[in-house]
Amino acid sequence: MGDPSAPAPAEVPMSTTAPPTGEQTGADPAPGSLVERLFRVRGRGSSHRTELVAGASMFMAAAYAVVVVPGQLAGAGVPHGAATTAVIIAIALATLAMGLVANLPFVVAPGLGGVALIAFTIVGQDHVPWNTALGMVFWSGVAFLVLTLLGIRDLVTRLMPMNLKYAISGGLGLYIALIGFRDADLVVGNAGKAALAVGDLSKPAGLLALGGLLLLTALAARKVPGAFLITIAAVTVVGVPLGVTDVPDSLFAAPDSPGPLLFHVDVVGALKPEYFPYVFAFFVSEFFSMTGTLLAVTGRAGLLDKDGNIPGARRPFLVDSVSVMGGSAVGAPSMTAYLESSAAADAGGKTGLASVWAACGFALLLLVTPFATLIPSAATAPVLIYIGLNMLGALKNVDFKDPTDAVPAALTVATTLFFGNFGTGIATGLAAHVLVKTVSGRVREVAWPLWIVMIPLGYYFYTLVP
Repeated sequence: MGDPSAPAPAEVPMSTTAPPTGEQTGADPAPGSLVERLFRVRGRGSSHRTELVAGASMFMAAAYAVVVVPGQLAGAGVPHGAATTAVIIAIALATLAMGLVANLPFVVAPGLGGVALIAFTIVGQDHVPWNTALGMVFWSGVAFLVLTLLGIRDLVTRLMPMNLKYAISGGLGLYIALIGFRDADLVVGNAGKAALAVGDLSKPAGLLALGGLLLLTALAARKVPGAFLITIAAVTVVGVPLGVTDVPDSLFAAPDSPGPLLFHVDVVGALKPEYFPYVFAFFVSEFFSMTGTLLAVTGRAGLLDKDGNIPGARRPFLVDSVSVMGGSAVGAPSMTAYLESSAAADAGGKTGLASVWAACGFALLLLVTPFATLIPSAATAPVLIYIGLNMLGALKNVDFKDPTDAVPAALTVATTLFFGNFGTGIATGLAAHVLVKTVSGRVREVAWPLWIVMIPLGYYFYTLVP
């Protein structure tokens, strides 16, 4: 994410250097235009052209969800064609809502962690019907909505100490970089050692990703506009003769009907008491993942206030809550702000106009669904690695001389990587903050509402125990 080409309207300690987006001329909306009134493009120091590039970068970085999510759901017995169409529609509408309602540059799409929980655990292992699993997600969305309307989600975000907000950005960066390395097969799981191992660097995908990272770094150093898009396009094209990029027989195909999924969610069956741990798992994990992603990405975009908070945070939380409920109703579970939204921030995106452009990209996929398979993971991996590594710069703001600040911050980063779950990492850091400050005799530095938060956190960690 990083500093855009124009200065941020307020001091943002999380910002680090990122590829500029070029001169802001020509394509800027007129001061009194509808675009300017809706998105305050100039007011946030951006331009129409910058927002277009940011939206395209975000779309291309997150387009893989259209392939991965329906594939996982199909393993749970969900019709693949219907799931693909439903996922595209849900992403397009939720991302559009994030742009128009919250005026923030985010892609909202099914979270892979929640989808995997449904496909592999709830349905795959426990043999719960998939429509009942969707009902569990629906009720977690209802809980999100209630807490949002009561202002509790915004309150928790504001009460989160600054050292954890810095750590969230660093932890998210490390997690994003790991995703990039995995997507390019540069690192693989080593079951024998229960650790990560170096992948086969002789494979074309890994070599292409490394070459793409070098290209992106060179373009960023030279301040070339559209560095992300150029890198993704270059790796995709070079990957064709190397067999990394799969070119479909036809880019045009009519979408399947989402009818088999629309409003087939079982909200009543999901209320069984034995399903409560799953509902709670969806709730806590997505609660902290969404909060952390919002803080980190808006910080990179220069949109946080001087206290590290999100102005008007209730709006994105409302969009998130309604998206979770609506997504489950149409067959696209666990809707959340995507980590890949950081591609927009690093391209200079500061407004919801970038989200509108990204939503248009997903809507077009309904006409050219095979296009989503054209961009290989090796092409988006360099962007994720570059963004993730740059986000680590936020950690320099943590006071490592104070162990009561350093330990919770370090735990947030480490457990995000160790557990492979961003939400669990944030929950660990928040719990550590309360406990470390207390045992160090500095309990007055803990906001009292955080003690209430410790109750559901304790239950959440209990449910993680095998």
